[in-house]
Amino acid sequence: MASKGTIVACPNCGTKNRERATPTGVPRCSVCQTLLPWIVEAGPDTFDAEIASSAPVLVDFWAPWCGPCRTVSPLVERLGREHAGHLKIVKLNVDDAPAIAGRYGVQGIPLLVLIQDGAERDRLVGAAPLAQLQAWLTPHLTAPGGPASTSPR
Repeated sequence: MASKGTIVACPNCGTKNRERATPTGVPRCSVCQTLLPWIVEAGPDTFDAEIASSAPVLVDFWAPWCGPCRTVSPLVERLGREHAGHLKIVKLNVDDAPAIAGRYGVQGIPLLVLIQDGAERDRLVGAAPLAQLQAWLTPHLTAPGGPASTSPR
């Protein structure tokens, strides 16, 4: 089943935009062209499409019963907002996708896996403060993709 996308309000003008999985470009507001945070929840049927991206993808492997996951999740989302156009956040509930968790060798959560050009580049296991997450992530960030939007309006 194809993803219908995520609705995101533009931080600049407030316009609601639909973001869809796309392997090229980065999401921009349909009105003012501001780079949008790219934060999506994936399931077993959408995960592979969501991680196919021209921007680096930070996958947050988590579960609702995991206390440290609930601590890290808002920090990961903050990184997604701070690095709009440079980073895509994909959140995956490991309870809903055990085969994908197995494919990535998830043995402890929270687990953050950075994927670039379709390959795993780095991983960080356990809860970490924002400063540590930023220091871990920053060397991997690149310039945003072209001006293409992720979806027609």
